[in-house]
Amino acid sequence: MKIRLTLIIIFSLFTTLSYAEELGNLSSEQLISMQKNNNALVIDIRTQKEWDATGTIPNSHKLQFFSDEGKYDTEKWLSELNQLKTSADQPVILVCRSGGRSGMLGNLLTQQKGMKHIYQLSNGIMQWIKSGNEITKGCPTKLHCK
Repeated sequence: MKIRLTLIIIFSLFTTLSYAEELGNLSSEQLISMQKNNNALVIDIRTQKEWDATGTIPNSHKLQFFSDEGKYDTEKWLSELNQLKTSADQPVILVCRSGGRSGMLGNLLTQQKGMKHIYQLSNGIMQWIKSGNEITKGCPTKLHCK
């Protein structure tokens, strides 16, 4: 009986792990394609200071995840993200400075929250800029800043 129970537990763990979602990594070109062809939602999770310093990807949304102290409120952030999404299965592409924070957040969303269609821009905004892609600086309107 103990062997049977052990096997059931191991099988259920294996099954859970095999169905876990994975974070997708995208190049700048893939981000552009997904934004254009798949209505992907590009979310810049950096801080205001970082947005001001480099600008943002055109048509991306500023939605800071980590505070300056490295703290975060996942549920509050998810609530704000869901307000931006046009459908439950809309692809979400996370952007940070170099890919570290977006990778941590992406893994949290896919592995702990079970979310699907989550991607990150490989090497972050620095690679985007290095590749010569367009950047939006400042806030397009005084009433609403994406």
